[in-house]
Amino acid sequence: MAKMTCKGPEISKRQMIARRQFLRFLTCSPLVTATSAGTIANLVASGSREALAQSYDVLRAPTEAVGDVITSPEQALNVFDFEPAAKKALPPAHYGYLATGVDDDATLKANRDGFAKFHIRARRLIDARKIDTSVRIFETNWPSPIALAPVSSQAAFHPEAELAVARAARTKGHQMILSTVGNSSIEGVIKEHGSPIWYMLYPTDDWAVTQALVKRAEAAGAPAIVLTVDRQGGRNTETLFRERRLDTRVCAGCHQPGFASEVSRKPMFDHLDVSRVTNLYGTGMTWEFVKRLRDLTRGRLVLKGIVTHQDAKDALSYGVDGLIVSNHGGRAEESLQSTIEVLPEVVEAVGGRVPVMVDGGFRRGTDVLKGLALGASAVCTGRPYCWGLAAFGQPGVEAVLEITQREFETIMRQAGATTIAQITKDSVSRA
Repeated sequence: MAKMTCKGPEISKRQMIARRQFLRFLTCSPLVTATSAGTIANLVASGSREALAQSYDVLRAPTEAVGDVITSPEQALNVFDFEPAAKKALPPAHYGYLATGVDDDATLKANRDGFAKFHIRARRLIDARKIDTSVRIFETNWPSPIALAPVSSQAAFHPEAELAVARAARTKGHQMILSTVGNSSIEGVIKEHGSPIWYMLYPTDDWAVTQALVKRAEAAGAPAIVLTVDRQGGRNTETLFRERRLDTRVCAGCHQPGFASEVSRKPMFDHLDVSRVTNLYGTGMTWEFVKRLRDLTRGRLVLKGIVTHQDAKDALSYGVDGLIVSNHGGRAEESLQSTIEVLPEVVEAVGGRVPVMVDGGFRRGTDVLKGLALGASAVCTGRPYCWGLAAFGQPGVEAVLEITQREFETIMRQAGATTIAQITKDSVSRA
């Protein structure tokens, strides 16, 4: 069982007193046997944080009463608790940017609903006291299969933006992917993360800019370039538009008219001539563009946004090193397809030749296990850590990662898997 994670490495005096009072109450209860009462008494006397956590799950829960919205990361029971806190902390337009899907937000919802279509098969009588969650991706060991998906413009959520996220990822042992239009440079993020991170490429429609972005990322140490291919047709972000109507601020300080003025404010475009750039996404991209990028890239090339068997096969034929099954978190197209449901066909097409990762709606440890059981090499989460960032900065991101990892380790034990390799298609069944 995971250790308690209260404020810092030690339980506060007030928390310890409250828990001892609770244990004393239990010892007097007629529902508690003499043997268990003696055990409880020993725990009270020892004051052992680890022993208390391992003996009574209820003691791991926050004891402080809260209102409708948490006011500190320690009060959160799950990652969903951070969303209303983020909404409270953010201006309406910024929250709308984070929350929006497209059209009716139906694909965004489908990403969550898809997980309910798979059940986890619990196993019994397996010694699961020791859990190893490490995975190996591109000759690199990751302590956890939970990576941080690229999210653009994180200064809209917190002044420290991706730098705070990088520090949290470093502290909790997670890989992360930086967006081209983040508010922090790749050099700065790698410094704060303490090890190389992946770089998600918006190529623009100017090849000279594309080349410069790739070369800079690789020179900084990024081992993988992640080309986003799911933003081809524009999008109708109605939730963002509705929230923007509620925002009375003057936005000229952050947003300038004209694409070149707007994009040139992002650190990754420093010293680049973006006068010929008209869009970030390379809407004229074809497989020939992938071939050209493959020839340019010295390290690994990953395509993000693949959701069909045929596209996965084509990607391999063009020398792609990995795939991320993604619909841009439900904000690329209104396909109504959840990524967890299309994941198996992509995995089948790849046949184990390259890593396949997945994002879209991952919120619980059970979601992570389902993704791995259906063939993903790792999973990515996006909105939850941004909720934590918006609400509480780096501590909020750390809390989100801690909760998700703890839930994942718990369901691994319940599924009888002590290593990632033991999570297989037999770990789940179709509902």
